[in-house]
Amino acid sequence: MQLGNFSISLSVSDIHASLSFYQKLGFEIMGGDIEENWIILKNSAATVGLFQGMFENNMLTFNPGWDAEGKNLQDFEDVRKLQSKLKESGIELISEADESSSGPASFIVADPDGNPILVDQHR
Repeated sequence: MQLGNFSISLSVSDIHASLSFYQKLGFEIMGGDIEENWIILKNSAATVGLFQGMFENNMLTFNPGWDAEGKNLQDFEDVRKLQSKLKESGIELISEADESSSGPASFIVADPDGNPILVDQHR
């Protein structure tokens, strides 16, 4: 199973303060819109998303269809196919992608300790 590009999505209380902090750690902006309260940062192979007011907890994030630079991959496993495989293996989903749709979609699962994992396909 290929989940796609990995990043950590952080729920922050002050996106400007968080951006400043991570830039001091050497992260650079690679995407997002700070006016919409979300920004994606990159430092070498590490990707961190900062999100203010969008979700409650920090979460692991995978993006099917993207490489580590956020560029489209030619071949990838669609989020609905991944979701179906997980359901077949007995993993309970917190939220589901509409299996009758195509294109962008997402689902969320939680690991045994309750850590949320977002699988978010943008294309």
